[in-house]
Amino acid sequence: MATSDPSIVNKVTSGTSQFVKKREIAKITGISGETFKKYRLSGRLSENIHWIRVNSKVVLYNVPLILDWLRNINHPEIHQQAIDTYQEMMLPDKKGRRIL
Repeated sequence: MATSDPSIVNKVTSGTSQFVKKREIAKITGISGETFKKYRLSGRLSENIHWIRVNSKVVLYNVPLILDWLRNINHPEIHQQAIDTYQEMMLPDKKGRRIL
């Protein structure tokens, strides 16, 4: 994976940003935004897991899961563990708050 903007990587690795627009995910991964769009439309990336739709024009990508998916593209069972962990973290706690 290549990135031309170290500040993007720092932002992601410091945990200050979980979801980013296609331009940022392209900078982080070195894969074009159009390729990510193709992955979304083909079903290779799952809605509400790898990406979310904010409105009719804005889609945001889940950086940690995208990076894990790329690392484990040939090992879907390993990537599924990351998805399961993410989904568990998104469950509300006993007071109705999300853990994240």
